[in-house]
Amino acid sequence: MTNEALIEALRDAEAVKFGEFELSHGGTSEYYVDKYLFETDPDCLEAIAEAFADRLAADDKLGGVALGGVPLAAATSVAAGVPYVIARKQRKEYGTGNLIEGRLEDGEEVVVVEDIVTTGTSLVEAVEALREAGATVERALVVVDREEGGRENVEEAGVELEALVTASDLLDSQ
Repeated sequence: MTNEALIEALRDAEAVKFGEFELSHGGTSEYYVDKYLFETDPDCLEAIAEAFADRLAADDKLGGVALGGVPLAAATSVAAGVPYVIARKQRKEYGTGNLIEGRLEDGEEVVVVEDIVTTGTSLVEAVEALREAGATVERALVVVDREEGGRENVEEAGVELEALVTASDLLDSQ
């Protein structure tokens, strides 16, 4: 799938908005990509899952970053026929008390999927949690790289970041 087709899918889902928006890290932006709109739109979710699946090997395992990466991991798991695990933001305080949900073998390679990368903090935290649980993590796939330092932070953690779309792509196409 081409960048143009993915951008069109994001626009068709009405997930790209222009105006003034406050971001989770406290900054502001003239555009906003609403992950909940693109992750709950079946056509857009399918396009993203297929694009991610095209970038995977048959023996890859996915790691979805809670919350936004979970539907992406689930849809990609089905599209690619590979299993996935979920990296929680914090250990649950009941039941098993897991930080990583799903089956993960020591030394298993995991490709992390995430919705949007701005600073990369949540992605790096998920990578660290997966590594502490015994996974090997060297790659991450994201839908949108806002190009605000996230790529550099993720790569500093030893993870190659591949974005389907960048902020420049989105802004150039408006």
